[in-house]
Amino acid sequence: MSQPLAINGGTPVRDINTKPWTKWPFYDKTEEEALLRVLHSDNWWYMEGTEGKTFETEFAEMHNAKYAVACVNGSAALEVSLRALGIGCGDEVIVPPYTFIATVAAVLTVGATPIFVDIEGDTLNIDPTKIEEAITPRTKAVIPVHIAGRPADLDGVLEFAHKHHLHVIEDAAQAHYAEWRGTKVGAIGDFGTFSFQASKNLNAGEGGIILTNNEELADRAWSVTHVGRVRSGGKYRHEVLGGNYRMTEFQSALLRTQMQRLPEQTQKRTENAKYLRSRLLAIEGIELPKEDPRITVDAYHLFTMRFNPEAFGGKSKAELVKALHAEGIPCTSGYVPLYKESIFATHSNKQGARCQVGQRPDYPNLNLPVCEQVCKENLWLFQNMLLGNPSDMDDVVTALDKIQRAWR
Repeated sequence: MSQPLAINGGTPVRDINTKPWTKWPFYDKTEEEALLRVLHSDNWWYMEGTEGKTFETEFAEMHNAKYAVACVNGSAALEVSLRALGIGCGDEVIVPPYTFIATVAAVLTVGATPIFVDIEGDTLNIDPTKIEEAITPRTKAVIPVHIAGRPADLDGVLEFAHKHHLHVIEDAAQAHYAEWRGTKVGAIGDFGTFSFQASKNLNAGEGGIILTNNEELADRAWSVTHVGRVRSGGKYRHEVLGGNYRMTEFQSALLRTQMQRLPEQTQKRTENAKYLRSRLLAIEGIELPKEDPRITVDAYHLFTMRFNPEAFGGKSKAELVKALHAEGIPCTSGYVPLYKESIFATHSNKQGARCQVGQRPDYPNLNLPVCEQVCKENLWLFQNMLLGNPSDMDDVVTALDKIQRAWR
């Protein structure tokens, strides 16, 4: 006989009041000392201080890139990258539909047109085999997103990008320290962008950074970030249209300390994710992302899984999420197809659009079947949960098993 579910008055698998999940972020005296170091330096501004410039160098070195430009957040990092590549009105940029709004909002912000390409159901990343059919004479770039910290198929993306002379901007907002074939992501395309928002594996509350191995592109990104100045010019010499996208010295100091924890934390997430995967194989109706030997490090910003409603009594994803929360397992249902957001209906109708050149895709009537299905079935567990121990992973499996038995 199955146990009564917590949503029906039963005892939860995990009482988060007595057994809370691993807190996030981690910090100690190291962070406090770093902030005080900046406070007492009297140099709180990137242009006069040393923390920001040092962080750029250290992050680039950790991620196998030659150059880095820090900025206010990951959204700005994408916008700056597009502007540095000269992408704007009338241009098209290929993007996946399963991502945070910032990936595509940056394209709209510079006046370009997002062209959605479906994803792979077993990776949640853009499907490289569908890129070529979306390319037109106006296509200038593709933005593969490393969803959940799992590197996208960069072999496939780069093959078509090089064939059609497209720029590649890696959206690595969730993929700090992740590797593709032994090279850190973000250092493989023309640009790589990262976020340091509070939920991210490397966290300063907010913040972002742009990586590249091209010195000219690095200088362009620096100029856009620093109100159009050039590195060799004076304070009031502005050669390009830019903005003030600089990161503060306080954020940079925090990130330098947090970055010291990143390798160990990544290893911990990887170990727990591997253990959790092995345990979930016993749960009928739970499908896990495929393993790929080309991914030499997965950042595991999220642990993702798809569920088959038939194996859970025909219940919906929303019902499963609610039941898991009641059992003490925090999770979320993840993204919806991005083209269904109202901003894209507005854009299709040419309301408030900055640029009227080129095609206006009928976003509201777009249907990318893999993305649509994934959004009905996919669940996320958060990265801090993977910083616990195997018994924490056992609770996830126990809760799913308990719910499945009750609903069958």
